[in-house]
Amino acid sequence: MQLRTLGRTGVKVSPLCLGAMMFGAWGNTDHDDSIAIIHRALDAGVNFIDTADVYSRGESEEIVGKALAGGRRDSVVLATKVHGKMHDDDPNQFGNTRRWIVQEVDNSLRRLKTDWIDLYQIHRPEPDTEIDETLGALSDLVRAGKVRCIGSSTFPPSQIVEAQWVAQRRGRERFVCEQPPYSLLHRAVEAEVLPVCAKYGMGVIPWSPLAGGWLSGKYAKGGESPASSRRAQMIPARYDMSVPANQRKLEAAQALGELAEESGHTLIELALAFVMRHPAVTAPIIGPRTMEQLDSQLPALETSLSDDVLDRIDEIVPPGLSVNPDERGWDPPWLSDSALRRR
Repeated sequence: MQLRTLGRTGVKVSPLCLGAMMFGAWGNTDHDDSIAIIHRALDAGVNFIDTADVYSRGESEEIVGKALAGGRRDSVVLATKVHGKMHDDDPNQFGNTRRWIVQEVDNSLRRLKTDWIDLYQIHRPEPDTEIDETLGALSDLVRAGKVRCIGSSTFPPSQIVEAQWVAQRRGRERFVCEQPPYSLLHRAVEAEVLPVCAKYGMGVIPWSPLAGGWLSGKYAKGGESPASSRRAQMIPARYDMSVPANQRKLEAAQALGELAEESGHTLIELALAFVMRHPAVTAPIIGPRTMEQLDSQLPALETSLSDDVLDRIDEIVPPGLSVNPDERGWDPPWLSDSALRRR
């Protein structure tokens, strides 16, 4: 397997990153089975694992910690995230404040059973907290040896640039990596996010390269409906087939499935190979819940797409566009809160 460099850190990672969101109460509740999936990925050459404190409220981190016990930790590039709400009644156990970050990093270290985190990421932007405060807290963690490097997740391009400028002007550690949503159905990040990351030498580890299951191959013509999926129970609006944008997603997914079959690939292989092919991308994050799902995704490591296939993809979903523009991965409050866009 040809490893890739994570931004300008010099750290070498596999072209696929194993995402652990589905290990725990949100997905696979069998810890032993989840650990076996992690071990299978490691044995296949994957050396990059991404999780977050908020995934099943810490259970995902605990499972990853168990899986890496017994000598596997040192050879793994381990990433986790902070920001998500970790307590229903305490508003300060959330966000990007110094108060929360310096407390929660110790909780993550304990759950992961490790002394350091290779990549500590801010899971989402937070307008209420100055980015300088966030970067200052993260810089202290790097100097303390608890964190090796820092990154962002689902930041819009303007805030990616702001964080770089603040880091330079204030002498803070800078974000070395961004984790945006990117798939064959969600190509909006090609317009600005990916070029901005390339300009600043940032690694890119896209989440949801299978578009939340839409590109799993299950929804071929005459097949299963997206409305019946597990994800539809968690976020029904994104799978409601009465929504025109969701119908367009289904049509695009079916067209991409036909293209994959014509080119001798599964849709999963096509989708993952497409994201891996972008020059700004370091490693897309796969998020298997079962061993079968992992086994269907690993062959993408050996999948190569011809220019003709890439041109056909562009005809189905044009570059820089998303089939459903409302799916940004994060709703900016200045758009979702009407008080911020009216006088």
